[in-house]
Amino acid sequence: MASSGNVGRANASAESSQNDGYDPLKDPRRRPKSNDPGWKYAYYVEPGKRDLIQCALCPRKIKGGIIRVKQHLAGGSTEILVCPKTTPEIQKEMKAALDAGKTKRDIPVYDDSEEGDGEEDTVEVIESSRAGSSSSSRSTSKRKESASKPPTAPSSKKPINALLRRTPQEVVAERHAKGPYQRTINVSMKPKEERDAVCIEIAKCFYECGVPFNVANSRQFEIAVESIAQYGSGFKPPSFHELREPLLAKCVKEIDGDKKRHEDAWTQYGCTLMSDGWTDRRGRQLINFLVNSPVGTFFLESVDASNESHDAMMLADLLDKRIEKIGRDKVVQIVTDNGANYKAAGRYLVERTPTLFWTPCAAHCLDLMLEDIGKLKDFAKPITRARHVTTFIYRHGRILNEMRKFTKGMDLVRMAATRFATAFLTLRSLHKHKDALRALFSGDVFTRSKVAKTEAGKKVYGIIFSTQFWNSVEDCLRASLPLLVVLIGRW
Repeated sequence: MASSGNVGRANASAESSQNDGYDPLKDPRRRPKSNDPGWKYAYYVEPGKRDLIQCALCPRKIKGGIIRVKQHLAGGSTEILVCPKTTPEIQKEMKAALDAGKTKRDIPVYDDSEEGDGEEDTVEVIESSRAGSSSSSRSTSKRKESASKPPTAPSSKKPINALLRRTPQEVVAERHAKGPYQRTINVSMKPKEERDAVCIEIAKCFYECGVPFNVANSRQFEIAVESIAQYGSGFKPPSFHELREPLLAKCVKEIDGDKKRHEDAWTQYGCTLMSDGWTDRRGRQLINFLVNSPVGTFFLESVDASNESHDAMMLADLLDKRIEKIGRDKVVQIVTDNGANYKAAGRYLVERTPTLFWTPCAAHCLDLMLEDIGKLKDFAKPITRARHVTTFIYRHGRILNEMRKFTKGMDLVRMAATRFATAFLTLRSLHKHKDALRALFSGDVFTRSKVAKTEAGKKVYGIIFSTQFWNSVEDCLRASLPLLVVLIGRW
C-alpha cells in the first residue's frame, strides 16, 4: 500500500511538473537509451515501467514495444489504429524505419537486467503482439528464470525462422527499390536449371489457362509467388470454392479495412475527388471515380453513363452525389478533364459549395497543348507523312512481317484518334527505327513486291529516303521533348 501511494504521488508530481514546462520526452527515466526514431514521438507512461508506452502526438497508450508505436505512427497496419495527429513526413520516416529493420523485430532477448536499464524489452513485444498484453512483473520473473536455465525459444505458434524472415511484401518491395538488390544465400546456391524448370511450369499455367502475359508485370503476382516459396514444398493451392466464397470474403474485409484507413486520412487532411471518363471495347461510356489524399489514391466506384447525355448538369449531379457520399466537409478539390462540359460542371459545383475548388487534369491539358502544337505548319507535315508510313506498313502483311525482322520483333507506335501525344511518339518510334525502315524499303521483299509499283508504295519509299523528312522529325522531337517527358514520365 505504501509503495502504491508513492507511485500515485510520483505521478501527481509528474503531471504538475508537466504543466510547468516538464517534457517527458527528455526525461531519461521515461525512455530507453536507444537511437530508434520511434522514441522521438513516445515515452513510458510511468518512469521505469516498459509495459505501456504513451504516444506523444495523441492520447493513445500502446502495449507491445516501440515497433507498435512506429506502426501506430506510420499507419497501414491492421493490428493498430493510425495516430490521428501523425503527418505524412512522420509516416514516411516510420515506414522507412520499419522497412529498414532498424529495430530488433521479433528477436527474443533474455537477460536479468533491471527495469529502466535502457535495453529494449523485445520479449514484451512478442508477447503483446501474439499472446496479448503482459505485465512488467511477469516479464521480470521470466527473465530471472532464464538466468538459471539455458535459453529456449519463445512461446509462439510460429517457428523461429518464420518470425525472423521478411514478409513477401517486404521481399518484393526491396526487389523494386532503387539501389542494389542482394539475393539470399539459398537463391544464389540454386542451379539455373532448377529455376528454369519452375519458370516452365509457371509458363505452362499461363498458356493453358489463357492468362494475359501482363499479369507477370503485376507486383501482386510476385508477392503470390514469394508467398508460395516461403511456405515450401507441399503447399495445397486454394480450391474453386475457397476462391469464390471464404477467400473472397476475407479480401473484401481487407479492402474495407484499407478503405477505413483512407477515410481517416480524408477526415484528417481533406481529399481530392477525381473523375476519369473512358469508353470500353463494348462501346459503354464509363466514368471512374477516385479519391486522393496524402495516404494515396483509392478507387471509389465506376458508373456506366451510356444512357445519359453528358451535359454539364448531369456531370455536376453525378459528381455531387459522390461528394455527398464521401462527406461534403472532406472534399477540398475535384479534378476532371478539360472538356467544355466538365468545365461547366465544375463551375456549377463551385457555386453549390463555395469551399470547393475545380482543377483541370494536367495530363489532359498537356495532351491538348500537343494537339495545338501538332496543327502548326512545321509539325503537321511530318506528322501526316509519318501517318502514311505506319498505315502503309500495317496494311500489308508481308511488309509488316519483314519490318518486324529488321526491328527485332518491335512494333511501331501508331497514332490514336483521341491521344494527340501518340503523334509525337510515332515520330520518335520512326526515328528510333530509321535504319531498319531504310533497310526494309531497300530490300528484296519490298522492291520485288507489287505494292512497290503503286502510288502509295512510291510515296512511302520517297518519305523513308527523304533527308528533309528525317530532319523535320528531329526538329519536332526536340520541340516536344519537355512536354512528353512531363506527360509520360520518361523518354
